[in-house]
Amino acid sequence: MTASPDSPTLPAGLVDLAAARVGGIALLANDEFFAEKENLLKPGRGIFVPDKYTDRGKWMDGWETRRRRTPGHDWCVVHLGLRGVIRTVDIDTNHFLGNHPPFASLDALSTADDLPSDIAQIETLPWRTILEQSPLNPGSQNLFTIGSGETWTHLRLNIFPDGGVARLRVYGVVVPDWSKVKPGELVDLAAIHNGGVPLACSDMFFSSMMNLIMPGRAENMGDGWETKRRRGPGHDWIILKLGRPGLIRKIEVDTNHFKGNYPDICSIEGCTAPDATTDELTSTVDTQWSEILPKTKLQADTRHYFERELSPLPNCTHIRLNIYPDGGVSRLRVWGTFAA
Repeated sequence: MTASPDSPTLPAGLVDLAAARVGGIALLANDEFFAEKENLLKPGRGIFVPDKYTDRGKWMDGWETRRRRTPGHDWCVVHLGLRGVIRTVDIDTNHFLGNHPPFASLDALSTADDLPSDIAQIETLPWRTILEQSPLNPGSQNLFTIGSGETWTHLRLNIFPDGGVARLRVYGVVVPDWSKVKPGELVDLAAIHNGGVPLACSDMFFSSMMNLIMPGRAENMGDGWETKRRRGPGHDWIILKLGRPGLIRKIEVDTNHFKGNYPDICSIEGCTAPDATTDELTSTVDTQWSEILPKTKLQADTRHYFERELSPLPNCTHIRLNIYPDGGVSRLRVWGTFAA
């Protein structure tokens, strides 16, 4: 499996809870004089344009505060797009070399209420420190393990005393709110906002496997999962953990934007293995896969829906999408009902 160039190598099953594409929002910052807080949650690690300036100074692709001349520190509050348990954070100072913060910390909050827009009131909220003040390296991905097992909805990034951060990544496990789902209601069990997550794939040379379960339809060919051209025998595949065990009743395989490079055929298998490790799931002997969708021809740039073709598998916990021999799929939707 090839790692995405925009993210460090992380344990399987983690997603970026704060990413703008899943609904993450930089709500409020005490200062953003040189560069806007919204940049923190954008894709990639940020770019550097040597000769680009604004009327306030050097243009930077991140969040950057002015030079502090008084006591205190700067901060930015982020509303997570996906509520969940935080495992690892990346405070990325890419391109910030003479102006990065030497230290940072993180506070967290869990609430269903809207946060106040008044800076003074932000201080009165019941924040919990999940990362003590820690040193940052310039121009680097600064990774920290988070020990808290609680579910959070908001973060406050504190930088000491001031400076710039290119990106904030908050890797964790999604904890969906199932309270509003009615009995028997169809739910996309593979969707990222419902706790679905890709665990492994044969290849993702051109684009990340994480794209496959993102909200909405793909914006372009790069917003899907695409493998390199296969020159030998075999086929490509991806394994996903469903957000909750269930009975799969409807599947969508969308080849949107893939025209000369869509897979010729696909098939889908499932298994009931709630405690299986990624190594076991990728092993040819440790996991028993059952056919859900037999080998089926695909078309270019098309939404394919399958219902009557599906074989039932109660309490399915994982699925494997096989593509023959290679190519790109933009989105995969796996609708089902919860296991009893």
